[in-house]
Amino acid sequence: MENIRNFCIIAHIDHGKSTLADRLLEYTNTVSKKDLQAQVLDDMDLERERGITIKSHAIQMDYALDGKKYILNLIDTPGHVDFSYEVSRSIAACEGALLIVDAAQGIQAQTISNLYLALENDLTIIPILNKIDLPSAEPELVKDQIVDLLGCDRDEIIPASGKTGMGVMDILKAIIDRIPAPKGNPNAPLKALIFDSVFNSFRGIIAYYKVVDGEFRKGAHVKFFATGSEYHADEIGILKLDKAPRDVVKTGDVGYIISGIKDAKEVKVGDTITNVNDPCLAAIEGFEDVKPMVFAGIYPVDTEDYEELRFSIEKLQLNDASLVFEPESSAALGFGFRCGFLGMLHMEIIQERLEREFNMTVITTVPNVSYHAYLTNGEEFVVNNPSDFPDPSKMDRIEEPYIKATIITKSEFIGPIMSLCINKRGVIMNQSYLTTDRVELIFHMPMAEIVFDFYDKLKSISKGYASFDYHQIGYQKSDLVRLDIRLNGEPVDALSALIHRDNSFTFGKKICEKLKELITRQQFEIAIQAAIGAKIIARETIKALRKDVTAKCYGGDISRKRKLLEKQKEGKKRMRQVGSVEIPQQAFLAVLKLD
Repeated sequence: MENIRNFCIIAHIDHGKSTLADRLLEYTNTVSKKDLQAQVLDDMDLERERGITIKSHAIQMDYALDGKKYILNLIDTPGHVDFSYEVSRSIAACEGALLIVDAAQGIQAQTISNLYLALENDLTIIPILNKIDLPSAEPELVKDQIVDLLGCDRDEIIPASGKTGMGVMDILKAIIDRIPAPKGNPNAPLKALIFDSVFNSFRGIIAYYKVVDGEFRKGAHVKFFATGSEYHADEIGILKLDKAPRDVVKTGDVGYIISGIKDAKEVKVGDTITNVNDPCLAAIEGFEDVKPMVFAGIYPVDTEDYEELRFSIEKLQLNDASLVFEPESSAALGFGFRCGFLGMLHMEIIQERLEREFNMTVITTVPNVSYHAYLTNGEEFVVNNPSDFPDPSKMDRIEEPYIKATIITKSEFIGPIMSLCINKRGVIMNQSYLTTDRVELIFHMPMAEIVFDFYDKLKSISKGYASFDYHQIGYQKSDLVRLDIRLNGEPVDALSALIHRDNSFTFGKKICEKLKELITRQQFEIAIQAAIGAKIIARETIKALRKDVTAKCYGGDISRKRKLLEKQKEGKKRMRQVGSVEIPQQAFLAVLKLD
């Protein structure tokens, strides 16, 4: 146990976590030369294509220093803020963290928020200045920033380059010297923390854990605290590039368990594993709950695939504990699920994974939040969907969730960020300077306003620097209306949205214009309307594709031409009654990204 070091890599997106992890694996000879490729730990095609890490990845390395053998358990974490939940889980299973800062970009938002996460868990921080081989690198300036942020000595910062391998040996030495060995009692009853789980179609659910106390033996009769379920440990082992089975996993080590679990709900991330015969007294604390930001409906294109979609989402949930879902139904789309995501990128990724890994083609509705409606007869109910919105004549008031938003940014971006928040119905509560250059802004704003594109806009305004965190502060009365989109007089409930009355006109107009671009022209005229109740507030018309029926009439009487045109007109009328309008998938997605 003295020779074990558990650490994770934290940094802002694109500061070189996965590349540095590659170098660590190469220098400790964990991965042979032939298996070595860029982003070796990223096993999803999607991760490689986009060049981002979506899942945390655990791997064990062996390293010898001064004649002593050490076991290093590395967990590579995602950088994008949508996956910060993954980071919080990885941190819970470590004693130390490598904080990587790009020498060209300096300290960014996620650097700060992930660092705070790590400090809350009392991790030892090793600051690393990465990418110092870049021509645009400013090592001295960025070192000053790190010293300001961490309060460490300049000598503690390790200059490195994940690309060339410079400084990797210093990093390995620092891991062994600075990060403490895991604490735990090898003689106490078994206590292990589940920090991740994956689904394997042949072996069932594989749970990854860190042994806090005691030891884990193969064939042991174990119990999961949160669910109370009992299992036999059919196979246990440690995580190399592939799984390496072992008979015993000792205190402080990170390993996996296969016990033929089939149901996704039985494995909760953050749960504690203990022996049935000799249980520990209390579960491990300190796991943060997931906070979904965006809610949207996911429906199968073919209603018969509903059960299949349920299985697919359940399996996805195993690999991504931050996905929350519950069943719902819609008049236009049939049965589906209302899902909670951490952000728009997370939503896109889930959609893509459903298509790639499970061959599920799905329709996603406009994202929204949950409201509280109060009727005149004193009834109260939750409105999750625009279709649940009560009749305005029977409604006393409607309340929407408000959040306290904390934004940390550079002082040069204060003006644009304030305008953005005020446009989103935010009210500034406080403004304080953390350093001469960094400002903390606190706003109270409706949660519905941050769902759409707030995050993306905040990032683009602040050049990716601003970090954003929020927590709910309760419900407040609001003037909300239901905006319906009609095609040829038929409402499309997947495009309906609950929106504040002040924004409804501009939003309705934008949706109509966008749909006009995306819906293909038909043989008949299509009217696109945005309506609040019976009142039409915006309209666009897609003109019919028209065949020139009078082409063969040259000369002659005008009544011949008119007769042909009237005949065509009748045909168009009939077509309009029977013809249906296909809405492309892009249209549903485009509505999400309206400016």
